[in-house]
Amino acid sequence: MPISRRRFLAGGVALGSGLGASQLLAGCSDPVPARSAFEDGWRPGRVAHLLPTADHSRIFLKASFREPVGAPVLRVGGIPFPGQATEASGRFYRFAATGLEPATEYSLRLHAGSGESLCDAWPLRTFPAPDAEPESFRLLAYTCAGGPDHLYNTDFFHAFLPIALRQRLFARALSFRPDAAVAIGDHVYWDLRGRRGWFFGDSPRAWWVAGRFDREAAIAGHANEEVLHRALGPQIAGLYDVGFRSIPTFFLQDDHDYSENDEATDDLRTFPPDGFMRAVAQTTQQLYYPELPGGAGLPARHLGPGATSAHFGGFRFGRLCEGLLYDCRRFLENARDPDLGHGQSTFLPQDVEAWLAARSLGSDAAHVVHLPSTPVLWSAGKWLEWYPDISDENGQLSRETPKPYWAPGWLAQHDRILAAASARADRTPLVVSGDLHATGIGRI
Repeated sequence: MPISRRRFLAGGVALGSGLGASQLLAGCSDPVPARSAFEDGWRPGRVAHLLPTADHSRIFLKASFREPVGAPVLRVGGIPFPGQATEASGRFYRFAATGLEPATEYSLRLHAGSGESLCDAWPLRTFPAPDAEPESFRLLAYTCAGGPDHLYNTDFFHAFLPIALRQRLFARALSFRPDAAVAIGDHVYWDLRGRRGWFFGDSPRAWWVAGRFDREAAIAGHANEEVLHRALGPQIAGLYDVGFRSIPTFFLQDDHDYSENDEATDDLRTFPPDGFMRAVAQTTQQLYYPELPGGAGLPARHLGPGATSAHFGGFRFGRLCEGLLYDCRRFLENARDPDLGHGQSTFLPQDVEAWLAARSLGSDAAHVVHLPSTPVLWSAGKWLEWYPDISDENGQLSRETPKPYWAPGWLAQHDRILAAASARADRTPLVVSGDLHATGIGRI
């Protein structure tokens, strides 16, 4: 039978946000372990990283290898599913296993085309059927796990938590045995323009570490591809390694995943993303982490192969919980329009907003959780937020002066989404979001 909201929340809907929850540090006396925190005796062999996701009948997997492998095959419960190369080197592949049974733990194995085993077998469990009545569901949710370990980190200064420490935090979180994980944006940091570009991706230090992106060129088949591997690969494959191989994980993109911070001045507005920014986000996702399962009723124009999407999707854990994930950056409309006073600018396409309303009102799940990339309730007073608050000279949020370049249509869309989310009297709406590098809980 469905569990109460209190038990659902106590079960761990969000173990940490921004990887800063102090309880995850319990027992981590050595902040920089000598070995990966994920080393548990499992033999990775030729595998560099594994990141899976799943629904009740499918498993999707992104994998990379330390050297090219010929025509790898994923065996799920003995059934072979051939890999599809996602770039030309023969090191990056996607796998899709379909026709699986719900609520079933499968043994997964990766083999080269020659039949050689590429790593040890590992388990992964599909979700319950949509009409099943599971007794519990535990979700790990976190944000902003990215950051280059090799750019500015020294013995005296850390621009980001060292990857070794981030892995310790992840290992602690996974010890609670969540049923699924959601990474809410900012999987990488390599800003190229704005006030942070000189310090991150467009600095001499960054050029020395990874090379320099050519914004006028494509990613695939160009020197940009190797720059992306060196700059962004360690932040995902180097961080996750094979530690998440047995937990369905859902990746949602935010501003830094497009290689920019959300900033606006008279000279530069970093969003909506231009062609180069979209290519960076698309290529990173294509190589390193799975697309989102589309979610019931998501408009077909947002779906790609296998009814998946890079920007919008959902998960459903029987009738206990349905999660709705949405990228508020990719389809931002009219953000560069000099006249934003008419309220026409929106974070989300209208058909996606309608989909969110339909699922909020029509889902028969006991709990419907919204997981947007842009925070609801919380504000840092920055440009590209739902709210008109601005950070004043004392660092306090204020509405005394108009927020430059802010569009009232953003708040109007926010209000419509929350109105739909709260319209059902038989459940309490819940929003879990990221971006702010902080842990907090509040009520609207």
